Amino acid sequence: MAEERLRGRYNGRIGKETSNHAKVNKDKSRIKKVRSKFKVFSIRSGMDLPFLFLVLTLLVIGLVMLFSASYPNAYYLHKDSYYFIKSQVVFAIIGVAIMIAVSYFDYHHFHKLAFPILGISFLLLVAVLFMPAINGVHRWVQIGAFSFQASEVTKFAIVVSFAHMISINFRKMNTFKYGILPYIIILAPTVILLALEPHISCTVIVVLLSAGMLFIGGVKLRWFGGVIGAIASGLLYLVLFTDKLTYANNRIAGWLDPFSPAAGVDTWQTRQGLYAIGSGGLLGLGLGNSRQKYLYIPEPQNDFIFAVVCEELGFIGATIILVLFAMLIWRGIIVSMKAKDKFGSLLGIGLTAQVGLQVVLNIAVVTNTIPNTGISLPLFSYGGTSLVMLLAQMGVVLSISRTANLEKN
Repeated sequence: MAEERLRGRYNGRIGKETSNHAKVNKDKSRIKKVRSKFKVFSIRSGMDLPFLFLVLTLLVIGLVMLFSASYPNAYYLHKDSYYFIKSQVVFAIIGVAIMIAVSYFDYHHFHKLAFPILGISFLLLVAVLFMPAINGVHRWVQIGAFSFQASEVTKFAIVVSFAHMISINFRKMNTFKYGILPYIIILAPTVILLALEPHISCTVIVVLLSAGMLFIGGVKLRWFGGVIGAIASGLLYLVLFTDKLTYANNRIAGWLDPFSPAAGVDTWQTRQGLYAIGSGGLLGLGLGNSRQKYLYIPEPQNDFIFAVVCEELGFIGATIILVLFAMLIWRGIIVSMKAKDKFGSLLGIGLTAQVGLQVVLNIAVVTNTIPNTGISLPLFSYGGTSLVMLLAQMGVVLSISRTANLEKN
């Protein structure tokens, strides 16, 4: 009798434990179902700290140099030496917060968002043509006191949409149907709309980004000759038979001989930028001691901020900044190449390459290696919306790093 009672109690306990275990499993399955519905944000593994620190380091240096370059112009125009830096710091804080938030966003959802983002980009490029011209060009979407360049969305849209399609048709990229035609359908209207603004610098960046991503995706080199010929023919038509690129013709003439007296005011900015670079020497004049920023360089807080960097920090300081940019680009490519899928690799490489292209082209403009095309220096040049957009894109790279096969530091 005692043994039977003990067996009964034992079996009862086992039954209760089994039922409790079943309830726990049911609760866990319910939690998993709920989480799967809200799996837009995911902590996953840690983000890549070297890439994050490089972004933040360049951002801090950029803010310091922006204030140094901008305060004379800010006081002259707005009677407030802190006019530009105050708004830029606010946008930097917002941008960093968005960057961290986006790093938790599962980048795979951009597969679904690729074409909606591309559609928004086209709408903005069309809408900007009906906006009032600023300095003779239609580039800014104005919503009350808030304005931004539509081209900033365009660059991101091109990278996302190309990464989406290339990753899907990766094994068919050597064919015209899957490797060329879909991208021409996207790129051609984009280039036309950018040329109508006109915005040649962004056109160059978009074309180079597209070509780079297609090359990485497996498109054969012979196709690039035809595309380049078509783009060159279109630009030649605009130059010879329209007045859309008249301003570009003047810039090319000034680029060939910026110190000619006949060049006039068209090369004033280029000349003053070269004077600033030359006067910086090896060690520079010291932080805050630039002379050319005192109303010699027009708007030194924008495209020609690197000239002030060279004047104040010298060759050594400017080289250190370029090395930091090179390390950022190198680390971004390493992170992207270690991604677990082709979409992540292409997306990360495209966003990182955009930063690299803008840096190279901006330095080329400031040093008069290429004609003045109005390209900003990432993380340095003044512009709140462009800074927020850039930091958000760096957040996408950090999101990719969370699942990449990297040794987390």
